[in-house]
Amino acid sequence: MVQEKRGVGPYLTHVALSAVLNLPRLLPYNRRLPAVGWLAANIVGPIAGYDKRIRNNLAVACPDMPPAQVKQMVRAVLTNAGRFLAEMWSGDAFYKRLQNTKLSGPGVTAMETAKAAGRPIIAISGHFGNYDAARAVTIQAGYNAGALYRPMSNAYFNESYKARMVGFEGKAFEQSRRGMAEMVKHLRQGGLLAILLDQREDQGAKLSFFGQPAMTTLAVAEMALKYDTLFIPIFAIRQENGLDFDIVVEDPIAHSDAETMMQQFNDRLEARVRQNMDQFLWIHNRWQLPSAD
Repeated sequence: MVQEKRGVGPYLTHVALSAVLNLPRLLPYNRRLPAVGWLAANIVGPIAGYDKRIRNNLAVACPDMPPAQVKQMVRAVLTNAGRFLAEMWSGDAFYKRLQNTKLSGPGVTAMETAKAAGRPIIAISGHFGNYDAARAVTIQAGYNAGALYRPMSNAYFNESYKARMVGFEGKAFEQSRRGMAEMVKHLRQGGLLAILLDQREDQGAKLSFFGQPAMTTLAVAEMALKYDTLFIPIFAIRQENGLDFDIVVEDPIAHSDAETMMQQFNDRLEARVRQNMDQFLWIHNRWQLPSAD
């Protein structure tokens, strides 16, 4: 469970973040995203220490990356993170931008077959590109989609975040006892559950990610086995214009055992990240680095 934080400090942080995310909404959509991306890369990220976290993680995952490239990556990662938040806070404008975006990739047929049969689907992804774009497009494609999310530790900011997670026409399940019960009911009714599986889980298994041991949850793969769900990776890859996305559905991960299935997901995610390194959120403490918190 996330420890909820209240008080003057968290409240002021909430006010500052809300200003950064809401004021740019006065700008046209195609100017709003670059503006918030610039703020994230040049002001918010460095002040929050996110630039240091990115460097620490890159040193583990890509120790041979030249310093000049690391510097470029830090800026690009923070820019993408800012664009993602601007999109999330854009609500209907973001949803409408995606209306002509289609699901693509070798796994689309498997998803359509599962939907037609009423078979539940667990769509797995990571903090890459803009995972919310994938959720929006699955909803627009007629899937009964819901997302499991981890609440923010800042209690004030979490209310705004939750409102946007519930947005569009889908459902959102908080990572809590009540939320988990609602999520299981959703799956039993043949729904699609979107979930991100790339954060450290100390109660999980020590699997490999970028050649390093990474504590990885097994619970979602175990759930896929228990409820006989399609277990399928989906990635939203930002296009060069910075505004649009390719939503790629990969081949399903075959049911076997939870560790094998989750290692295959780690491998799939790593392959995607290596193709678009700047679109991965290198801020999370994935490898439990003491200096990254």
